[in-house]
This record gives sequence, C-alpha cells and structure tokens, in this order.
Amino acid sequence: MDDFCHQIYSQVHQIPVGKISTYGDIAKFAGFPGYARQVGRLLSNLPQDSRLPWHRVINSQGKISLVDDGKARQMEALRNEGILISEQGKINLKHYRWD
Repeated sequence: MDDFCHQIYSQVHQIPVGKISTYGDIAKFAGFPGYARQVGRLLSNLPQDSRLPWHRVINSQGKISLVDDGKARQMEALRNEGILISEQGKINLKHYRWD
C-alpha cells in the first residue's frame, strides 16, 4: 500500500461514530490538499466487506455522492449512527462535521 492510501485510510478510520467528514477534509488532514476526487476514487474501490467507516465521508456540499444501492447503504449506515439525513441525502455539516 502506498503512502497516499495509508494516510487516507488512517484519517477515515479516525472519524468518530456520529460524525462525518468530506472528501476534501480527509485529503487535507492526510497531507494531500486538493486530492478530494482521489479520496473518492480510493474509497469507491474498497471491498464490500471493508470495516473502514467509508460511509462517514460525504461531499463538500454535505451530500451523499453515491447513487442507487450505494446511496441507500450509506444513508442507512449513517442513520444507524444517529445522523439526520434528508431524503435527498443532505447532512448538516455544521452539526455533524468532524474536524
């Protein structure tokens, strides 16, 4: 595993239950500012049974970027942690953002 992957996974692993972060935040915290898209790509390639809390990472608009089954899975996982989400997949960043 290269340094980028290791740093991203490390940051995502630290997001506490009941909090969310953005792809850009994770990139910045890992020392790779401006690499939000790469974070998204990396997380989208995780195996289905990954224990990494990938579901706690959303886009900078406070929305879930996934569609269809992925969106439903992410919404369910977040709601199970007590995070309020609109039917459109929008989350209040001011309230739930981890930094």
